[in-house]
Amino acid sequence: MSYSTEFLRAIPKTDLHLHLDGSLRLATLIELAREEKVTLPSQTPDGLVETVFKPSYANLDEYLAGFAWTVAVLQRAEHLERVAYELAHDNASEGVRYIEVRFAPQLHMHSGLSFEAVLAAVDRGLRRARDEINAVQQDSPLQAPPFEYGIIVTAMRFFTPAYSAYFTRLAEVHPYADAHELARAASYELARATVQVRDHSEIQIVGFDLAGSEHGYPAGNHKAAFEFVHKHFISKTVHAGEAYGPESIFQAITDLHSDRIGHGFHLFDAGLIRSAEITDPERYVKNLIDYIADNRITIEVCLTSNLQTSPFLTSLSDHSVRNMLDHKLSIAICTDNRLVSHTTVTRELEQLIQHVPVSAGQLKNIIVYGFKRSFFYRPYAEKRAYVRSVINYYDMLARQHGFAEV
Repeated sequence: MSYSTEFLRAIPKTDLHLHLDGSLRLATLIELAREEKVTLPSQTPDGLVETVFKPSYANLDEYLAGFAWTVAVLQRAEHLERVAYELAHDNASEGVRYIEVRFAPQLHMHSGLSFEAVLAAVDRGLRRARDEINAVQQDSPLQAPPFEYGIIVTAMRFFTPAYSAYFTRLAEVHPYADAHELARAASYELARATVQVRDHSEIQIVGFDLAGSEHGYPAGNHKAAFEFVHKHFISKTVHAGEAYGPESIFQAITDLHSDRIGHGFHLFDAGLIRSAEITDPERYVKNLIDYIADNRITIEVCLTSNLQTSPFLTSLSDHSVRNMLDHKLSIAICTDNRLVSHTTVTRELEQLIQHVPVSAGQLKNIIVYGFKRSFFYRPYAEKRAYVRSVINYYDMLARQHGFAEV
């Protein structure tokens, strides 16, 4: 079915998998680097696209290399606030009405910037943008759903002291701990801080995440951290199945109580199962798919990102999202990193529709699932009302663009 870019931009959308430090404006990165005396590989947008933020990458490591530069310029509260503010406006400009911005606060912490100060800066930027966006919206003849946001705190699967001043200090005070022990300690401390700040501030923390390379860094290492946030009623999402097989997704759900799965790209790849205890990989995958479907565990699909980090994936026509739709899984289309992947939510929807048959009903379901399965900050009754406003607005736009009621 054919959908115009105008329609895809107009409909209310979400981005539930959106990394703050992967979604800066190029011009802002250059300006902040100059201010912080951070030497970039190039001082022009075109030069950075050629050397760092490329249209395509050789592998995941090359894809992640650019974060060294973005994190380097985000070591001050005012810079975090600015980038968050711009990110909200960039999303609103293409019809995205709800975003969940995730990042690892420990990459920005140092003696002059505490955990709470990092979170407060990002929240200020998002809150200020939200208020501006909604103030303008009130004067519009078309009453789109208000713009809203949440913050997801991200823990790292692995530990490298050089990542930040915080990680360097942690390694110094625990000189006899190995990398896995330090990663566990860091994520557990992050979990405790997340609960504390969520409960004693107005910062809109809505979830807890685990990111980083899966291979050699199992999610089970962070079980204590996720048990802690689980017992304090914080929603959870985990990067899993991005560069590892179905077992990683199963571990995220069972050990970490994950409510959503980030990427889930390799969900259907029984050939990637490595445990000798799993004697029937195909049945294991079938059972896992049924469990995910029955429990409406939403998969945060990032098409362009997967294409860029998976050399064997030469066309999005071969992406597992086709299987996800065939199995009627709950999915949300996300950007992952607007800068690193040179994308928007609208472009991701265009990529989906270009490479995979998507009916009018499926498209509406994808959009609505994004709102329904969000970690919405407000009480459930208000979330239901918000989702209803989204559905009503979507239906109105569908009729205006000549689509039958779905």
